[in-house]
Amino acid sequence: MALNFNQYATEGNTFLKEYTKELDLGKDTDKAGRIFTAIMHALRDIIPIEESLQLLAQLPMFLKGVYVNGWSIKKTRPKVKQVAEFLDLVREHDGPSAVNDFEYGDEVAQQYVDTTFLYLRKYISLGELEDIRDSLPKNLKNLIHFNVMF
Repeated sequence: MALNFNQYATEGNTFLKEYTKELDLGKDTDKAGRIFTAIMHALRDIIPIEESLQLLAQLPMFLKGVYVNGWSIKKTRPKVKQVAEFLDLVREHDGPSAVNDFEYGDEVAQQYVDTTFLYLRKYISLGELEDIRDSLPKNLKNLIHFNVMF
């Protein structure tokens, strides 16, 4: 299998433009990229490693790099049991840009998380989304809404 990095770059740029549009961010692909990365890294922190690997197997090459960038498999995982704690973890992964990217309240951050999971449905099978949802603590299961499942 030959690696075609130009094709991955083209697909990645197309994804980012479409995702930016879904988030209603105009043409601010930098902001959309930070938001996507922060959400994916927060998800990666709270789901079991086995689920991360299964999710990673379904992602297109241009998203695999985003998912694994900076990944350090830790024996201790953050204790995230509430949606607000997950949103705080997302902001933590976004770093100093979080105030501008996610604003101050949870409403915008929650909307971005919802949109991200809806958009990921293009790449992730229903079965994998169900597995991820099942691996989440009870109060986080609603991160992957029922409407994402169909």
